[in-house]
Amino acid sequence: MKKKVKYIIACLLMMPFLVSAQDKAEMTLRADIVSQYVWRGLNLGSASVQPTLGVSWKGLSLSAFGNMGFVDLSDPREIDLIGCYTTGGLSVGVIDYWMNDPVSQYFRYKAHATSHVFEAFAGYDFGPVSVSWQTNFAGNDGRTKSGKRAYSSYFEIAAPFRFVTCDWQASLGMVPYVTDYYDVNHFAVVNVGLRATKELRITDHFSLPLFAQVVANPDSKHAYFVFGLTLNAFQ
Repeated sequence: MKKKVKYIIACLLMMPFLVSAQDKAEMTLRADIVSQYVWRGLNLGSASVQPTLGVSWKGLSLSAFGNMGFVDLSDPREIDLIGCYTTGGLSVGVIDYWMNDPVSQYFRYKAHATSHVFEAFAGYDFGPVSVSWQTNFAGNDGRTKSGKRAYSSYFEIAAPFRFVTCDWQASLGMVPYVTDYYDVNHFAVVNVGLRATKELRITDHFSLPLFAQVVANPDSKHAYFVFGLTLNAFQ
């Protein structure tokens, strides 16, 4: 399978799980419902629900992210575990991705016989623009043309801005070298995205964020339009 294992939507469209340092522990309990699962310019499935559970304290965050399709039940199931530390604009961490393909047993970590992929990442938020770099270092990574481990990597630049009452984010993602993990055989731009988010106020204490995103993958020549909403237990 020319794989991904997942928008992050920002630790993955720009690391949505990252939090600034705080003195009190904070909880995250939310779920995104999306019309299509698109990650780093790759189509990973149809309409799905994506829950997130996390806790953060003084810049350290531990989170779990999941994905399950509810239209096409053959879509892969996913569980990701994310550990991250943020100080100032700098964020570093590790993600354990898991999908139920090619191996359906979660607790199977044997080399060359696991569905887990381990990724290290680092990012810096400059304010007007943020940058991030991710590299797989263990598990079911992609391969080069010669069949060797590719240490598959991804680099992204993201720029948030405010326009016409919506929060926007433009992103540009690239794969720097050959790997079948992202299905590229050269340096490739795989993710050109524009996302808009608007909070729909329901009551004084509850709002419903709605978002729409246009994504193009110049390398594969595919394009996607994704719509979604977020249910958040803590507002």
